[in-house]
Amino acid sequence: MNPTNIEIIGTVLFALAIIHTFLAGPIAKLAHGMKKDSMGYNILHFLSEVEAVFGIWSAVFIAAYAILNGFMSHGHGVHGTNLQEILTLPAMSYLEYLNFTEPAFVFVIMCMAATRPVILLAESIIRKIANFLPFGEKYSFYVAALIIGPLLGSFITEPAAMTVTALILLEAFYSDKMSSKFKYATIGLLFVNVSVGGTLTHFAAPPVLMVAGKWGWGMTFMAGNFGYKAIIAIIIATLLFAFAFKKELAGKLKIKDTTDGLRKPPLWLTIFHLVFLAMVVYTAHHMVFFLGLFLFFLGFVSITGEFQDASKMKESLLVGFFLAGLVTLGGVQGWWLQVVLAELGETAIFFGSTALTAITDNAALTYLGSLVPLSPEKQYNLVAGAVTGGGLTVIANAPNPAGFGILKGSFGPDGIKPFNLLLGALIPTGIVIVCMKLLPNLVAFAGSTGH
Repeated sequence: MNPTNIEIIGTVLFALAIIHTFLAGPIAKLAHGMKKDSMGYNILHFLSEVEAVFGIWSAVFIAAYAILNGFMSHGHGVHGTNLQEILTLPAMSYLEYLNFTEPAFVFVIMCMAATRPVILLAESIIRKIANFLPFGEKYSFYVAALIIGPLLGSFITEPAAMTVTALILLEAFYSDKMSSKFKYATIGLLFVNVSVGGTLTHFAAPPVLMVAGKWGWGMTFMAGNFGYKAIIAIIIATLLFAFAFKKELAGKLKIKDTTDGLRKPPLWLTIFHLVFLAMVVYTAHHMVFFLGLFLFFLGFVSITGEFQDASKMKESLLVGFFLAGLVTLGGVQGWWLQVVLAELGETAIFFGSTALTAITDNAALTYLGSLVPLSPEKQYNLVAGAVTGGGLTVIANAPNPAGFGILKGSFGPDGIKPFNLLLGALIPTGIVIVCMKLLPNLVAFAGSTGH
């Protein structure tokens, strides 16, 4: 390992950003002790926003980068062909070298998924399935929401599934007087379920997207080696949690009329929303197209305003800012991550990637792993570990900041405490570990002799 000064600075700032996420609660407390709307209050309140953390530290990184290498060259475009060449160039060349398509995609899909027609459709599907379950109304809705919602992520993408499910849970359970233990257990379960719920297909989960094309993983491969295991793990974990909180889930479901004061969206409007979502998913790798499509969508929402809620633009932008910061700082972590991945055996790489995912985005982890020659078995274990650990922290999986931003207001002035979130995710993570490691792979690995 021969990291450059810029890579060392990036790793130090990355570590500081992780520490900062754990200090968000105490910083928020300091803010509440100051005069509201004063400059000090606003600065501390901004620093306590978990979604802003990586954006803040990435700005510090780019400033340090610019001091060392300059900010902009006199030429145009990127002149390096690999990261080591890029790191000898000015900061703007590094930013142009990075790929910000995923942050932009998450921002767009979150805005689209958080609209009234989509939420009502998802809630309707969950309610219909809940009606078939042999439990109480509240209990059944909880089970259906945390199984069906995350599994929808395999088709509408994980960011959209996280947004829809979190909004439904917010309305159904987090606005009620549920215990803090229930809230942390449920958000931990939600994060884990969404992380693995998108693995039935090869296009919905960010860590799978990063490698599926390069490694030749299609829908059959994903469903046979990841998807069915994810379904089993999600069902077991959700039923276990529902049983553990059966007293709090007793009685009738209390959800206020979501169409109160507004007209219910007609079927044609819902279909148009689904078409927009489908087109964004289909063009997920082409930012120039789906951003243009998003502008058309905003105009469409404005025209049909009588059937719409206020947009989630601010929340979506914060999540996009978070992920863009993660991409910026994550781009210089390869010098140590690649060495670690190359040295680990199959089992070690599974548990190593599960642990590393807790401190770095799992999509960044699998991307870095794709740069290292790995056997098909190691490829499987890398991705399986990455999706398994995707619920342990807010930075572990790209859609987590979306759920975090939606639900954090229900946890009081201190917001969501990272350690409590970790505790809430441990049991479902353990269940996923068992399923991913012990259940058989049903589709042969290309070029493999070991399975």
